[in-house]
Amino acid sequence: MTASLDLRVGPATTDAAPWTDPSRYWPALTAATRQLDAPVGAIHLGALRHNAEDMTRRAAGTPIRIASKSVRVRSVIESLLAQPGYHGVLAYTLAEALWLADTIDDLVVGYPTAERGSIRRLSTDAGLAGRITLMVDSPQQLDLVDDVLPPGRREEVRVCLELDASWNAPVLGHLGVRRSPVHDPSDAGALAAYIAERPGFRLVGVMSYEAQIAGVTNRPKGRPVDGAINRWMQSRSMPELVERRARAVAAVREHADLEFVNGGGTGSLEVTSADPSVTEIAAGSGLFGGHLFDGYAHFTPAPAAAFALDVVRSPSPEHATILGGGWIASGPPAADRVPRIVWPEGLELLGRESAGEVQTPVTGAAARALRAGDRVWFRHTKSGELSEHLNEFAVVDGDEVVDTVPTYRGEGKAFL
Repeated sequence: MTASLDLRVGPATTDAAPWTDPSRYWPALTAATRQLDAPVGAIHLGALRHNAEDMTRRAAGTPIRIASKSVRVRSVIESLLAQPGYHGVLAYTLAEALWLADTIDDLVVGYPTAERGSIRRLSTDAGLAGRITLMVDSPQQLDLVDDVLPPGRREEVRVCLELDASWNAPVLGHLGVRRSPVHDPSDAGALAAYIAERPGFRLVGVMSYEAQIAGVTNRPKGRPVDGAINRWMQSRSMPELVERRARAVAAVREHADLEFVNGGGTGSLEVTSADPSVTEIAAGSGLFGGHLFDGYAHFTPAPAAAFALDVVRSPSPEHATILGGGWIASGPPAADRVPRIVWPEGLELLGRESAGEVQTPVTGAAARALRAGDRVWFRHTKSGELSEHLNEFAVVDGDEVVDTVPTYRGEGKAFL
């Protein structure tokens, strides 16, 4: 059992945000964590409180289901669930959901599962079967469950139908992610009817993730044309989805008493909460505030999580070398998937080496002043991958470390 953090919003969170001033924020984190050996992962409690509160404000009363892949720190997840505006977890594997179910009673697995051992454990435990919902988009996934244990020999399994939220745009074609094959409302209704007649399953939810809106930046730094194109795309994709999702949900409700309709993500909280067919929004990336999420026009998260590494040598007067640094995020290989150096300012990665697994050379105006043992702070592109590289986070409040919380990795868990 991990300790919970105090995420209640207090007077300090209404002051001028200290994290908006790099010359105050990063040196303060350095001072607070100076006694810790690198790699140092830090969570700034005030910044996390700010992000958590801002996300509920943007969701405008629609509950937020925490996307655990973007956090991967159990104590943070549990602390958020104690706050108004948050309920339930969107897990990324069934094994993870089974583990979290020790303390959390509302879990939806966001992706279909083929974990036979985990399916057996779920379907032979009434308590777990009542807490965890599996994702499906095809009879294949139901067949797999029955192949592990058929109806009559297992508990009833709760399932959620995933609707494809991508946009088939004129000329541009498919925009979004390749997830569910269920795109049309008629297909959703047909699958719902099939599940309703299938023994041993209960359809309780619908999910649709509008990645082309929630996960695509609409004000990327230095790319104004891309931003304009993305804003145009999003302004047309969302109305199409709202209309189609409403028809799909209505078709599913003809065959099932739905407990929830899930949609959205960190980047779409405002527009998804305005969709009358949606009852909850899955989001998590905005909590830690990876640098990818700086590129949105309508919100700016605080850099609540970051990591620091040590300078270990100077190969020339113009260069310094940092131990480690190649913590590359998932997605299309590009510059925006690389950790961003945020302190000291004036450091640049080398084009021919970039961020390396065990060493990261840097140049720039600040490189001349760096000496062995100096700290360099990075912001990761996304948040989940950051937790996969760390055993724990130092929790900083004010100018001191007030707690240390383990990541999934620190608790001995690696689910993917």
